[in-house]
Amino acid sequence: MFDELEQINRRPKPFEFYTASDLWTDEHTSKHMLSFHLNDTIDVSSRNAAFIERSVEWIVTQLNVGAQTKIADFGCGPGLYTTRLAQRQADVTGIDFSKRSIQHAQEAATKAKLAIQYVNQNYLEFETDDRFHLILMIMCDFCALSPAQRKKMLSKFHAILEPGGSVLLDVYSLAAFDKREETAIYEANLLNSFWSPNKYYGFLNTFKYEEEKVVLDKYTIIEASRTRTVYNWLQYFSPETLEREFVMGGFSLEGLYSDVAGSPFDSGAMEIALVAKRL
Repeated sequence: MFDELEQINRRPKPFEFYTASDLWTDEHTSKHMLSFHLNDTIDVSSRNAAFIERSVEWIVTQLNVGAQTKIADFGCGPGLYTTRLAQRQADVTGIDFSKRSIQHAQEAATKAKLAIQYVNQNYLEFETDDRFHLILMIMCDFCALSPAQRKKMLSKFHAILEPGGSVLLDVYSLAAFDKREETAIYEANLLNSFWSPNKYYGFLNTFKYEEEKVVLDKYTIIEASRTRTVYNWLQYFSPETLEREFVMGGFSLEGLYSDVAGSPFDSGAMEIALVAKRL
């Protein structure tokens, strides 16, 4: 038992483990994640509906989205952005890990008679011969990727964007990092049975990595038949570190904002939104 508790409370190296599939492809947790997406009053898997409407209007205006605009939404979820952008005549492709979310998005597109292409795939593995004018990665997905994965994504973005095409994404700021604290929590059925329909015991260990500006929420879920660990990594950025990664990836910075609805940049805001152009 002591050795097991030692393992539960062990601090791994930053981004040592990658367990995204345990969250997005699991039958039970993906159902909960979809319900969070579709609750338009909260900001959990997706932001609330009022924000998304403002965000889409700003994207359409700021990035000149029209009938000839080809857009790829990486981590599209159930299509909350793709649907709205397609309604504004854009040619939209959505990519997401969650089969459940993609099925919902496809059903919504069919019902609305919208020609949206959806791809159920880990976007790290997505390949296409299409070329896009705009790439979206919204809800701070970029933060969940390791440095090597981020470099791979920027290379992919560069390859599939038209020359002069843009990327819009958001990340968590250093102001948000400062508000995070290390914790250790133990609860029966942690997060109200989010992790399993069966009885389980859950441990949540939150680790901060000051030098790397990374936070890990490490969930250890113990059921009668199995024990599993889910690692939720988040990288936090300054404007300078974010711009540096994009410049090294072959992009130029076009603008910084406090969110993907175009709020003016504020160094004290919890998020940074970036528009970068492919060189």
